[in-house]
Amino acid sequence: MVADDEFDWESLKAVAEEAMTHAYAPYSHFSVGAAATVEDGRVVSGCNVENAAYGVALCAECGLVSQLHITGGGRLTHFVCVNTDREIIMPCGRCRQLLYENGGPSLLLMTVSGVKRMDEVLPDAFGPDDLT
Repeated sequence: MVADDEFDWESLKAVAEEAMTHAYAPYSHFSVGAAATVEDGRVVSGCNVENAAYGVALCAECGLVSQLHITGGGRLTHFVCVNTDREIIMPCGRCRQLLYENGGPSLLLMTVSGVKRMDEVLPDAFGPDDLT
């Protein structure tokens, strides 16, 4: 577990909670919100968007990463994800890969078991360096 006593996780969680209220989840009724800080101080967020063709639903992290790039790119530094009940939840496998790609191994995530680095959440990850 990583100590990050100076970061305001509650404020970031509040952004994720607000994003969750915009989710489109008419099938699962499982709304998700995500929020992250960027190395330049920006905060980006996203919500899940379901689709009648279940396999093409978009996780909250997808929207967050899109907002990251639309607003100038950069590296994610801190991340949190919440469900309808405003509880911390873990990103799915696909989204862990998205987060690794855009935050790297040192990205800090608030998890169900405390703050962890991305390389703890997705050990031995495949990333951009593997393609050079």
